Amino acid sequence: MTSLLLSNSTLATCQADAGGYGLISEGAVAITNNQIVWCGPEREVPDHYQQLPKRNLGGKLLTPSFIDCHTHIVYGGNRAGEFEQRLHGASYAEISAAGGGIVSTVSATRSASVDQLVETALPRVDALLAEGVSVIEIKSGYGLDTQTELNMLRAARLIQTIRAVTIKTSFLGAHAVPAEYAGKADDYIDTVCIPTLEQAHQESLVDAVDGFCESIAFTPAQIARVFDKAKSLGLPVKLHAEQLTLLKGAELAASYNALSAEHLEYLDEPGVQAMAASGTIAVLLPGAFYTLRETQLPPIALFRQHGVPIAIATDSNPGSSPVTSLLLMMNMACTLFRLTPEEALLGVTQTAAKALGINDRGVIAPGMRADFSLWDVKHPAELCYRVGFNPLIERIAEV
Repeated sequence: MTSLLLSNSTLATCQADAGGYGLISEGAVAITNNQIVWCGPEREVPDHYQQLPKRNLGGKLLTPSFIDCHTHIVYGGNRAGEFEQRLHGASYAEISAAGGGIVSTVSATRSASVDQLVETALPRVDALLAEGVSVIEIKSGYGLDTQTELNMLRAARLIQTIRAVTIKTSFLGAHAVPAEYAGKADDYIDTVCIPTLEQAHQESLVDAVDGFCESIAFTPAQIARVFDKAKSLGLPVKLHAEQLTLLKGAELAASYNALSAEHLEYLDEPGVQAMAASGTIAVLLPGAFYTLRETQLPPIALFRQHGVPIAIATDSNPGSSPVTSLLLMMNMACTLFRLTPEEALLGVTQTAAKALGINDRGVIAPGMRADFSLWDVKHPAELCYRVGFNPLIERIAEV
């Protein structure tokens, strides 16, 4: 794709200044050296781009390739048993308190080699790629010891070498307190989490630092210590916050100018205002909301009122969101959270890129990387409207 003119397509550019979808009917995109150099109505293609090799897209919809900005897709084992427990009435918090939840995945993950972690993750990765995803964020957090946390991050880096995908890694050592540190969360932060982060950074395994600020995980003060270390290493931060209770985690994240705060069902207006002031993206995870049968909706109206951009992700994980379909998450974001289809599409393209600190993806515009998904639909709303339907024709990209 060194030089190419993509023609005869409906473009959903997802440009912030274009409004909504940024639709261009009968559009064209000129590409040189894997970079977009021009886009617009085909009748307006400059003469010097008319000479490029041309590919007719048959009137199909062209969007930026999708970005899944929150996943835990590398892990061992599964938690189907907990799914059954919840159907018998147990809550997520009760299961966690009884030794299930995140901690139950730790044993299986610790016993897996890097190669085994890659092998079991690839089918999940492939499912996302089959829906037009080109960037996947992958978190650690199921090791909770130095060796396994590093192995998870190594596995994530390896995936990028064997699949046509860009991987962004997040160190999530502050995900849960392992059984051997029960009642000693501060000791775990000092003796395992922070030293492991330092080693992972030395090995260039970390793109961002995450944490789980929740009543069943870590307090804001404990997360702040991890974030202080991240700041000293020059790493951006993000945070699981306000999923089950209001602990002011989003305000903490905003005070560190976090890339994103995620889940956010119990977020209040001061937290939304703090996120707006810091430019922190709200990442909503309808798969976890659905799986846990939550009833507390994230404050969508407040996000809109205060101008907090909304991203959508799968939260793909073995317990609370065993999901590998970003298209389904777009539908759920609309049906469960009442997002518009425009907001959902921006949430997996333009805004998802911002949630990962990526500046060259997520929109179709000059200067951006040539990374597209081609869809057999007439209008982008169809991407959210239909369930169990994958209209992807192909990804058009060089990774």
